[in-house]
Amino acid sequence: MTVLVGTLLFTGIFFLTVGTIGLLRFPDVYTRIHATTKCDTLGLGLVLVSLMFISGLSWDSVKLLFVIIFVWLTNPTAAHVISKAAYKRGIPMAEGSFFINKEEKPDGNI
Repeated sequence: MTVLVGTLLFTGIFFLTVGTIGLLRFPDVYTRIHATTKCDTLGLGLVLVSLMFISGLSWDSVKLLFVIIFVWLTNPTAAHVISKAAYKRGIPMAEGSFFINKEEKPDGNI
């Protein structure tokens, strides 16, 4: 049990660290959102699952499960809304990026 909790906790902290490094290192808002969203969702989920194992079957575990579900639902949605708003505002992508649909370019309107 201790090995499982330690592994989950270490893996979660690893993903949170990778997301933080991505936030600091990536060149534009779109790639930064990608890094933080993916790593926060997975990293926080793993950390909270390890805390669920530590607390056992209790109301605390149920609350942690609700937090995981809330984060898994809201984190990708918020990242999508932020990146779409940045795209509509015309915030430039990093050099070397490309548009999937060349007809739909940012026009500055939300």
